[in-house]
Amino acid sequence: MQTIRYIVKRIGLAVISLFAIVTITFFLMNLLPGDPFMSEKATAENRAILVAKYGLDQPVYIQYGRYLKNLLKGDMGTSYVLQKGRPVATIIFESFATSMQLGVRALVLAIVLGVSLGSIAGLRKDKPSDGVIRVLSSIGISMPGYVIASALMIVLAVNLKVLPVTYNKPGGWIMPMITLAMYPTCYLIRLTRASILEVMNQDYLTTERAKGMSEFIVVFVHALKNSLIPVITYLGPLTASILTGGFVAETVFNVPGLGRYFVSSISSRDYTVIMGVTVFYSSLIVMMNLLCDILYKIVDPRITLE
Repeated sequence: MQTIRYIVKRIGLAVISLFAIVTITFFLMNLLPGDPFMSEKATAENRAILVAKYGLDQPVYIQYGRYLKNLLKGDMGTSYVLQKGRPVATIIFESFATSMQLGVRALVLAIVLGVSLGSIAGLRKDKPSDGVIRVLSSIGISMPGYVIASALMIVLAVNLKVLPVTYNKPGGWIMPMITLAMYPTCYLIRLTRASILEVMNQDYLTTERAKGMSEFIVVFVHALKNSLIPVITYLGPLTASILTGGFVAETVFNVPGLGRYFVSSISSRDYTVIMGVTVFYSSLIVMMNLLCDILYKIVDPRITLE
């Protein structure tokens, strides 16, 4: 019952959070100068007709109320500019399918490499392998995504010619996957290492060793399991971020995913697409965080959900 109450409470807080995000985004978006039809090759009279057709000439609070009413019905509206007349929900789910295919690969790569290398660094503290891993992870964290993407493209696509530049060719997913996975891999390395170092100094591990328990069981059953809790905390927003696509990776490698649409919708002032992607992205983050909170209880039964 306690778990059920906690889940219901978190769902309620999630709804409030989403409402706040939608509200803030909507009014900030309307502070942008101009309208979605500024780039249209049309006369001022035709632009005025388009603005009136979509109700953008009405007061902001009326537009906001109409948007909330439609959103509650599952209607995110239609695109004004990017794909004129197409439902925003269709655009999001079609582009999300591409982002998810790429994101799942990057997520698996980040988790496997990040946790594995972080564990090695933590268990071999101050050894040469620990130093190498720490240096490489620091470099990976400090490098911006566009630098990684550009470097991969120059080395692997231009100089060595082993991979295609664009996503829609065989093997075209490899470079954007590496670009997406680089930062979370390095961050997970540092997070896992710090967690293991903290857990390895706990008194209960010393007690288990004193009872004659083998070092393998002490490390791989007890220490590693408890050190994963901070990692799980990071996996919530990480999963949502990777699955929705990296803005830089999708733009540089011409990936037709959700991240690229988010960037282009802002530059083109496509209001409905901006709102639709924001709602979808926020909902995914909230859901992933809720799942991670529930995973706490599975990893460590001593944790109480309140």
